[in-house]
Amino acid sequence: MSGLVSIITPSYNQAAFLAQAIESVLAQDYPAIEYLVVDGASTDGSLEVIRAYADRLAWWISEPDAGQAEAINKGLQRARGEYVAWLNSDDLYLPGAVSAAVQALQAEPAVGMVFGNAITIDEQGKPLNHLVFGNWGLEEFMRFRIICQPAVFMRRSVLDKAGFLDPTYHYLLDHHLWLRMARLAPVRHVAQDWAAARHHSGAKNVRQAAGFGLEAFRILAWMEQQPDLAGQLQADRRRIEAGAYRLNARYLLDGGVPAGSLAAYWQAFRRSPGFAMQHWRRIFYAAISLLGGAAVADRYTRRRRKAH
Repeated sequence: MSGLVSIITPSYNQAAFLAQAIESVLAQDYPAIEYLVVDGASTDGSLEVIRAYADRLAWWISEPDAGQAEAINKGLQRARGEYVAWLNSDDLYLPGAVSAAVQALQAEPAVGMVFGNAITIDEQGKPLNHLVFGNWGLEEFMRFRIICQPAVFMRRSVLDKAGFLDPTYHYLLDHHLWLRMARLAPVRHVAQDWAAARHHSGAKNVRQAAGFGLEAFRILAWMEQQPDLAGQLQADRRRIEAGAYRLNARYLLDGGVPAGSLAAYWQAFRRSPGFAMQHWRRIFYAAISLLGGAAVADRYTRRRRKAH
């Protein structure tokens, strides 16, 4: 195997996790990695962490930016790799992930991106859940099937055609990019665990859960304006709309808003009952949490941690 892999870590005030993220990249067994860290002028000790690894980084910078997408785009503009990925400062690569991703990309030169399975971990690194995906592509992405971003690796030539991240997105910036790439080239799932995504109180999917649903409907409106997606959108509109509502419901439930979650699940059910009911466990816990309060919410969280 050969081919330079560029990995970018956007960083902002997550010093507690940053060293572990960096170590997970530097410990990969793939021999040709270019590692770039883009910090948004952190004030919590992140700079000291970055400086400790500076001699092993291809490039790093710390300056104010407009958010995650802008930071990643800065790194992409500098990146020279044939394959590219980004790893957020609170996530981790699992051993062998980069080598496995490159092998998958080289096995199918027409493929634009590959993605693996993942685990979620808590603040201490304890496993919470196992995220297993299918061999999804454009059709599933249009239905708002979400994959785990740190387990994604892209072919740079296809990324360049699709364009970098849209900096006006702050929650589903990755999903918007997956759609734009999947319309240009096939996507492949590899049934291996490649990454650990950290679930903690400061994460966006906990603190700002409602933002994900708002951007899902924004992406839906964007798809409606794309001539090459219009036919598929019309043919599958009910399930695609159900997918947007279902995604909104999922994040509202995880963000502690069960009433809003149930309302969104009802809208998903109206459009595609079978698609909505794939989340029947979440619907159940959203419903009883309105009656059982904090105790039920805690039971839901503990059940999620034991899943798989």
